[in-house]
Amino acid sequence: QVQLVESGGGLVQAGGSLRLSCAGSGIIFSIRAMDWYRQAPGKQRELVAGITSGGSTNYAGSVKGRFTISRDNARNTVFLQMNSLKPEDTAVYYCHTGVYPYTYWGQGTQVTVSS
Repeated sequence: QVQLVESGGGLVQAGGSLRLSCAGSGIIFSIRAMDWYRQAPGKQRELVAGITSGGSTNYAGSVKGRFTISRDNARNTVFLQMNSLKPEDTAVYYCHTGVYPYTYWGQGTQVTVSS
């Protein structure tokens, strides 16, 4: 059974930092591309950052230069380091892997940035 479990969310002031973690199980983690998505109230879920099995990364324009995605295959974990946070970064952040129809999502972790 595939499980993705996020942690690290919370409340932070604008300009602050948070580090999200996503621990995977039930999958061969090292061969999978991993992504972080987020969904703000009343908005569609959007891709924030992705990392391939080889370590190549991509970012949404709104977070480029502020967020960094990384992975530790020995710990089956992917991270999202978020710096210079803005109120508009407030959302539930989800870990994701897979390609339709074999996609897997975590339960999400809330990030709230106060102004």
